Amino acid sequence: MAKSRIGRAEQRSGWLFIAPTLVLLGLFMVYPIIWSLWMSFQTGRGMSHSFGGLTNIIRLTQDPVFLRALTNTGIFLVVQVPIMIVLALLFAAALNNPKLRFRGFFRTAIFLPCVTSLVAYSILFKSMFASDGVINDLAIALHLMDAPISWLGDPFWARTVIILAITWRWTGYNMIFYLAAMQNVDKSIYEAARIDGVPAWARFVYITLPMLKPVILFTTVISTIGTLQLFDEVNNITMGGPSDSTLTLSLYIYNLTFKFMPSLGYAATVSYVIVILVAVLSFLQFLVARDRKA
Repeated sequence: MAKSRIGRAEQRSGWLFIAPTLVLLGLFMVYPIIWSLWMSFQTGRGMSHSFGGLTNIIRLTQDPVFLRALTNTGIFLVVQVPIMIVLALLFAAALNNPKLRFRGFFRTAIFLPCVTSLVAYSILFKSMFASDGVINDLAIALHLMDAPISWLGDPFWARTVIILAITWRWTGYNMIFYLAAMQNVDKSIYEAARIDGVPAWARFVYITLPMLKPVILFTTVISTIGTLQLFDEVNNITMGGPSDSTLTLSLYIYNLTFKFMPSLGYAATVSYVIVILVAVLSFLQFLVARDRKA
């Protein structure tokens, strides 16, 4: 009996210790999620709204701006994430070589963009790729082109600049995960393969990549979520232009909430599109990456 009373007292003490955290989580996470779900069924402008049922969902299918934002987000996801993952793997494999000199310097240099300010580096890219920016000046000086390119005024080149900016910032972040995983692989496996005459590319494909499968899955899911939520770069570099060619779902939600006539219910509906996409794509990635048993 005494032990049970002590156990109950310890449980009460434990709940008392975590109660402030639970209250804060409920107030700032659970409540906003539930409220935004309720708001996604509301229609109206500003703070004047009423229950509209499936009106916002129907509006999604008829909204050309939303469809454009969804298409742009899909383009960034399909093009940028594979490029970034492959580059991160190649950098990690190169920097895992113990014979490489100045490995510490190269690791730091590649990872450094991850700790830079989002706004600062976005403004820097905007300045570099301006019509009179350093990129055009350098290309003309090297006779790579005769006239400056309107990087931020052409839809194709504007998307290219956004992809370059995201890749520059986040490749080093993924590289660190791969590098840490590679250093935990038993070196005797590589030695045995080397003795058997397995070339370097085959060791990378048939030994390194399978060993990194869980880490690759993790970074792919994280990169997918980050790309679906892409906001800072497009807002600071192109502001979604030209002609909404770089408009993303997150930027569209911001515009619906703060820039246009506030439509909080419709903005909440668009935000849940991102939630559904994240859930579906993450599930598919886990499904593809799971181990196949004979």
